[in-house]
Amino acid sequence: MANLTLVYGMRLLPADEVAEVGDAPIALKNGNQARVTMHVLEGSREQIEAQLKMSLDAFFDFYPEI
Repeated sequence: MANLTLVYGMRLLPADEVAEVGDAPIALKNGNQARVTMHVLEGSREQIEAQLKMSLDAFFDFYPEI
């Protein structure tokens, strides 16, 4: 299998400050564009870490071939 690139971003903000989260654009070398769905996790540090680990495991379940 070819090498892969995982695109992600993280930023912690006060929970009551976030009004909207949109998709992030990605420019591909072939001139096309792709979009990344942004996800929001809220809670304490421990809750966010647990949710992030579960989300990461679930993400790779979508790609059993890798």
